[in-house]
Amino acid sequence: MSDSSRPFRLCVVCAGNICRSPIAETVIRSRLADAGLGRLVVVDSAGTGGWHSGEPADHRALAALTRRGYDGSAHRARQFRRDWFDDVDIVLALDRENFADLYALAPDDDARARIQLLRSYDQLALAAEDTDVPDPYYGDDDAFEQVLVMIETAADGLVEAIRDELSQPLDPDLAGR
Repeated sequence: MSDSSRPFRLCVVCAGNICRSPIAETVIRSRLADAGLGRLVVVDSAGTGGWHSGEPADHRALAALTRRGYDGSAHRARQFRRDWFDDVDIVLALDRENFADLYALAPDDDARARIQLLRSYDQLALAAEDTDVPDPYYGDDDAFEQVLVMIETAADGLVEAIRDELSQPLDPDLAGR
């Protein structure tokens, strides 16, 4: 996938890029830094739709992140573009609908092969065939908390897979904090 001349790149994608994907971007970036991979991996997020472009993350997403010690305040929504497939090693869809939208947008088989469901990195979710992260937008604060827990669990598996992909041992000095 990634060559040594550039960082490994991943983009997390949901529908509007104000709830699930900013939570996932923030959590994954933090977990990668904790694992000593922060300088080796670039994490971004986007939405399949552009109706929230330029907006910050939903206040409930930011509150959920803050309660768990994360800072997502710098986030601004944007829409995933077809040409981004050229620069991304993994595109992480948050649900099957996002996956299908990305699959249809992908320019070729190589790009389609890079699209994955985030929760496919959660072995229990994968075994239960429950790989969608539900959209909490129309829910309450508890819905955002549940989504955050799902994402944290999947992020742990993702970090291990990226470490294996990059063949990098754990090195706290590379945390990038």
